[in-house]
Amino acid sequence: MSRKTMGAGALMLALLGALGFLSRQGSAADAPAAGPVLTVHGMPPVLDPNNLYSEIGPDHLSAAVRDDLPRIYVPNLRSNDVYVIDPASFRVVDRFKVGHGPQHVVPSWDLRTLWVANNDERHNHGSLTPIDPRTGKPGAPIPVDDPYNLYFTPDGTSAIVVAEARRRLDFRNPHTMALQYSIETPRCGGINHADFSIDGHYALFTCEFNGSIVKIDLDKRKVAGYLKLQMPHTRFVDTPEATGPLATEICSVSRGMPQDVRISPDGKRFYVADMDADGVHVVDGNALKEIGFISTGPGAHGLYPSRNGRLLYVANRGTHKIHGPPHGRGSVTVIDFATGKIVDQWPIPGGGSPDMGNVSADGKTLWLSGRFDDVVYRIDTASGAVSQIKVGEEPHGLTVWPQPGRYSLGHTGNLR
Repeated sequence: MSRKTMGAGALMLALLGALGFLSRQGSAADAPAAGPVLTVHGMPPVLDPNNLYSEIGPDHLSAAVRDDLPRIYVPNLRSNDVYVIDPASFRVVDRFKVGHGPQHVVPSWDLRTLWVANNDERHNHGSLTPIDPRTGKPGAPIPVDDPYNLYFTPDGTSAIVVAEARRRLDFRNPHTMALQYSIETPRCGGINHADFSIDGHYALFTCEFNGSIVKIDLDKRKVAGYLKLQMPHTRFVDTPEATGPLATEICSVSRGMPQDVRISPDGKRFYVADMDADGVHVVDGNALKEIGFISTGPGAHGLYPSRNGRLLYVANRGTHKIHGPPHGRGSVTVIDFATGKIVDQWPIPGGGSPDMGNVSADGKTLWLSGRFDDVVYRIDTASGAVSQIKVGEEPHGLTVWPQPGRYSLGHTGNLR
């Protein structure tokens, strides 16, 4: 990477390595070869038990998305709209209004609809706005209570609306969004992000305001347990505290602030980004036990695997605050899945606030929203070089479309 700050970047990388993986188990490379994975009925089979991301490579675009427009869909939380970027020209080519407080743009399980989750924070008029990915145009919104985020069961039979303010998961028809049943999570304040086990039998959801995670037994439709995450002894210095009317949300300070979740390629570990801990917790999902921690940078937030399933990109938002200042100490950390070691560190030139997004279909570009800078970052995954484009007010969970894979588990494109 050609940057005048390379010396400082290398120094930071060395420091991160020293603070890095406090593992209490062997690496994935040391593990014995896995056998066949017995998945839940209706879930597409795991073709490579050593790499559940084997089907998201560049040459695995589904026929279902063949005619979809190549676009980046950016929900802007404060301007209540979605900006549409053409990645080829790097220009905003469309924008449209949606419901109040759009948080994430989520691909459906069958890859045919992109849902905008408008959770109408602090009010009671949440909705889901469908987008047709073949035209890039929105349809009529469907009223849904508090849809902060949206996931899908691995068998595709239910959409899971993450009702953050209600401490509840609402399982709904994946097409009509009619309610099927709910699972209460009373000890999970700020339930928001998730990932699913390799066999599809359970999911781990983060509890942002409790500094913990909750395990959901999808077969028995109930909470299987909670895990309090451990705070590291050393954290990064935070950016100056934000002030003003938007900085009023209550959040934990000393107990951690877990965000995105992503499972390892072999299904043996979950990685949990923590904005307050400034890094990634490593969790044994089967045992529901924390087994390690990787220090990455201030405000660790979004997690995205590379197209070959070898690397994990960690978006560090640059602040511990839910509503932080612009031009913060934002960066992207690159972790090797097999070793748990940091292999690269990409600061945002001039400061920034990388939040959520995904990797392009060819794996060459990481697209992330710049939450407090009202921009979208286009990051070269070979060099870490960053370009920016202006969007609406407080962009959040953007999605890149189309993406390779057979089906979507939700969020901004958790495909398998």
